Amino acid sequence: MIRSVVLGTGSCLPERVVTNSDLERIVDTSDEWIVERTGIERRHVAGEGELTSHLAIKAAARALEAAGLGAGDIDLIIVATTTPDDTFPSTAAKVQAGLGISQGAAFDVQAVCSGFIYAITVADSMICAGRAKAALVIGAETLSRLLDWTDRTTCVLFGDGAGAVVLAAREGDDGRGLLAARLHADGRQRDLLYTDGGPSSTQTSGHIRMLGREVFRHAVNNLASVVYEVLEDAKLQPSDIDWIVPHQANKRIIDGTARKLNVDSEKVVLTVQEHGNTSAASVPLALDVAVRDGRIQPGHLVLLEAMGAGFTWGAALVRW
Repeated sequence: MIRSVVLGTGSCLPERVVTNSDLERIVDTSDEWIVERTGIERRHVAGEGELTSHLAIKAAARALEAAGLGAGDIDLIIVATTTPDDTFPSTAAKVQAGLGISQGAAFDVQAVCSGFIYAITVADSMICAGRAKAALVIGAETLSRLLDWTDRTTCVLFGDGAGAVVLAAREGDDGRGLLAARLHADGRQRDLLYTDGGPSSTQTSGHIRMLGREVFRHAVNNLASVVYEVLEDAKLQPSDIDWIVPHQANKRIIDGTARKLNVDSEKVVLTVQEHGNTSAASVPLALDVAVRDGRIQPGHLVLLEAMGAGFTWGAALVRW
């Protein structure tokens, strides 16, 4: 049996921090309003000339260091991003060059906030099929470039950053690795969360637009449902989970999902207060925080889940 095992994690955040108090000066909002409705206190924002690929390369390099691997060991790079440096080539190709990797495949995945779950599932499939031996799976975003800073319903929510994992093939069945994953999409919900532009439609990147109340309702139901699906696939129960690492979109969504699963909130890794919603980067960012502070230990059962525009959503279950 070949299974994909996580060997290392890494992350990178821009140096610039924007607090809720900073936002009070540019838009009609308040720290109290933002914290009460989202749990967000601050977010990191990319500086002038700081690109998605820059964050991705730094996060990937830290993941490689944690895994004890070098550039010559990687034969697959997948970057989940909604904010690529360029329309083409892929951000993954720029990461490959930036890390000095010349072999293997490199491509981007676009599933918005669910992108990392999609990407790690694709990488696992390729590893288990024998198409790759070691993969860098990265979620990286500069969502601040898509914000309308006059729209208080969206500009307070998002931040920039990158997170990465090294996923490698291991033979045998010692219980470690990615145990199960499920992916979903429903394109009928496009108008609830979208950008009002794109290369083919307006020849611009557009701004983020969202109907927050409707997104909230779909998110809690869909996330709880997909978590039960992967647990059923792995023949496990919610009580078996050691840690949930959710998409850091909104603390109320995270809390609502935990209640539906009847999982203690102390088992939920929460970074939304520090990072805001970093889209595809949020799950690997939170994962790296929990690995490096010692919460996630070998043998722990870790549940990753996310939902984003599209709608897309998914979950992956990993034995550390």
